[in-house]
Amino acid sequence: MTDEKVACRTPTRGRGGVTNIPKWKFDLIRGHILALVDAAGPDGLLWKGLSDEVAARLNADEKARLGNVGWHTVTVKLELECRGELKRVPKASPQRILRA
Repeated sequence: MTDEKVACRTPTRGRGGVTNIPKWKFDLIRGHILALVDAAGPDGLLWKGLSDEVAARLNADEKARLGNVGWHTVTVKLELECRGELKRVPKASPQRILRA
């Protein structure tokens, strides 16, 4: 029996390939990212530190089962950009993200 997977892509031009992660991991991280973005308001959420904010919302069991929170956060965030759920704030430095 195999777990259902989600294909995660990157919006970066010239970078191909897909990373498949378990759906439960994708859904868990996606929910936390979107909640944090929504709470950030109209200026968007600062990308730097997002992984730490996601990790702070996870319980010990989730962290243990998930593995590398930072890697999963980046992977899911990029896929959410590809899907059109998130967008980067234009010309913002450091990078900020909003709901699309």
